[in-house]
Amino acid sequence: MSGVARVHSVVLECQDPVALATFYAELTGWALVEQDPDWATIRERPDQGSRLAFQRAPGHAAPAWPDPASPMQFHLDFVVDDPAAAEEVALKLGATKFAHQPGQNFTVYADPAGHPFCLCH
Repeated sequence: MSGVARVHSVVLECQDPVALATFYAELTGWALVEQDPDWATIRERPDQGSRLAFQRAPGHAAPAWPDPASPMQFHLDFVVDDPAAAEEVALKLGATKFAHQPGQNFTVYADPAGHPFCLCH
């Protein structure tokens, strides 16, 4: 089946787009290719590849996962070769590790804006 649309970006809402883009750029090694106070974008390579974008949402409230009253809504999964080294980097960059860890092949964290993400091994 062929579709009529292709994914352009995954966009995360947050209060500080440049700060959150910088966090993910340093976590992934991707390039920060666009930034202003209301929007920032990182890409796998400066001129091509996957994109993550960050949009200012002044009233953004982070989900309180794993509270069922505040669902995760979505999360990002990143594959890592060395889980311990990746965790060290993520925590130094400002991530927090959730106390509740529901699986064995991944670890769940929150980015500095509170969005859940997983480091998968």
